[in-house]
Amino acid sequence: DVTMIAPKGPGHRVRELFSQGSGVPALVAVHQDASQTAKQVALAYAKGLGCTRIGVLETTFTEETETDLFGEQVILCGGVTALMKAAFETLVEGGYQPESAYFECMHELKLIVDLIYEGGMNYMRYSVSDTAEYGDYTRGPRVIDEHVRQTMRQILKEVQDGSFAREWILENQAGRPNFLALRKENAEHQVEQVGKKLRGMMKGLKEQGAS
Repeated sequence: DVTMIAPKGPGHRVRELFSQGSGVPALVAVHQDASQTAKQVALAYAKGLGCTRIGVLETTFTEETETDLFGEQVILCGGVTALMKAAFETLVEGGYQPESAYFECMHELKLIVDLIYEGGMNYMRYSVSDTAEYGDYTRGPRVIDEHVRQTMRQILKEVQDGSFAREWILENQAGRPNFLALRKENAEHQVEQVGKKLRGMMKGLKEQGAS
């Protein structure tokens, strides 16, 4: 049997929610079913992770791999961090306090994402001011324009044709020089230093560190 269970969340969050009696949704795929019970066994693993408490959707190995990598690169990790950093830098370059820029471009993002998580984009827009909603409709598409969409299509193509996989394999074979340099560069960015200082001043917010 060849099966896959893909929890839709980082590992420590999967464990945290499991311990709380909840879980994260997951995708299940059966690539090879020699025993004729592969799907049932895969779902048992999903149950063991707590995923069936929320929901499990069926997919394929190809679809999960390609959509997962694309999502990580253009929105969940790559896209959102690049957007936040660019917005932060734009405000600081414009003469605004780094602390104000951090709150506007990073800290408040969780509040907005939580609204979308709870009720979709329409609920988020219902919850914010009409001014914010109008800016969403009229300025958002200027940021994510056709050029950005073309870049997204190119990134998806690199995932589909194996270019990204080959690049990452070669990077690891070489000892990860570019990866480690980028990690160091981003960890030392001003937004990280400002954020750490502000989080240390917020009551009830426990600072988390990268090991």
